[in-house]
Amino acid sequence: MADTPKIQLRDVAKSFGRKVVLNGIDLDVGVGESVVIIGGSGTGKSVMLKSILGLMTPERGSIKVDGEEVIGMSTSERERVNHKFGMLFQGAALFDSLPVWENVSFGLLAEKRCDRKQAHEIAVQKLAQVGMNADVADLMPAELSGGMQKRVGLARAIAADPEIIFFDEPTTGLDPIMADVINDLIVKVTREVGATALSITHDMASARKIANRVAMLFEGKIIWQGPVEDIDHSGNAHVDQFIHGKADGPIQMAVRA
Repeated sequence: MADTPKIQLRDVAKSFGRKVVLNGIDLDVGVGESVVIIGGSGTGKSVMLKSILGLMTPERGSIKVDGEEVIGMSTSERERVNHKFGMLFQGAALFDSLPVWENVSFGLLAEKRCDRKQAHEIAVQKLAQVGMNADVADLMPAELSGGMQKRVGLARAIAADPEIIFFDEPTTGLDPIMADVINDLIVKVTREVGATALSITHDMASARKIANRVAMLFEGKIIWQGPVEDIDHSGNAHVDQFIHGKADGPIQMAVRA
């Protein structure tokens, strides 16, 4: 069905001991949509992402990809689903001992989808998509700035032309100008690849740039979601406090012993 969400979460719950991190998450991500999950540190954004990726198993609920239930899948079935995914990690997460081109094509080589010559060619193509010259391909990650490393991470995320790309705090550690460059690239390459995007961030400039729709996670639940253009008049005091970075409001930070 054309209206089947690309990703669908229903009543997803996850705890660690007595600490409840996800407490009944409901979320749909439509085909070709870019959804950004916002929320403070420790609100469960990364746990939600890891649950979708199959790195964690919720105690309760349903997670579907293209209408297919992924919780409880066999390892081989999970690998098949995971082939649809690309991922930009928070710190770029490049392999220090491999040149840039091998970092970009790492998944393709690991799964023997192509030989090394083809992998190098694909890496150069994907680097070009994120605005990097071919000579970067043979550099080592240590020779790159933080912004360049993030671009290489983005090139790796799109190397296999994924159907779904996950962005984990894509602008963390970048100065505001480079962060905006990365945001523009995320919009560009997601459109070029034709992918659905699910991002987590606490950077509102990033959320405003890359999202079609925004959802806010607080105390294990989605407390508001809507089109990005509606976020400034959400009518939700938690959302208002978060997007404007106000110390006073319903979200109380643990700053005193």
